[in-house]
Amino acid sequence: MKKIEAIIKPFKLDEVREALSEIGISGLTVTEVKGFGRQKGHTELYRGAEYVVDFLPKIKIEIVVNSNNVDAAIEAIIKAARTGKIGDGKIFVMPVEQVVRIRTGETDEAAV
Repeated sequence: MKKIEAIIKPFKLDEVREALSEIGISGLTVTEVKGFGRQKGHTELYRGAEYVVDFLPKIKIEIVVNSNNVDAAIEAIIKAARTGKIGDGKIFVMPVEQVVRIRTGETDEAAV
């Protein structure tokens, strides 16, 4: 099993969720986060004063999938989240050693 974390632009969340749902991935965790990469923030004007916004709002999506579904999940996220502009985000894939469903005690594949 693998855990996939994707950092995306906030307005792309619904498209990514729908794309994952279409390939059979229904469970996901969504967190509002802030950060920057190559975008390095931007400057805004407020009441005539200029100020720098260093950390940009992003969405972090976390899903756990069977190892054979990783490529399909990554492709779905890329297809739905890509705008072609800087700041589209990143995807991280990590191994998952064990999963336990708290309610039933099911483990690993049965718990996903």
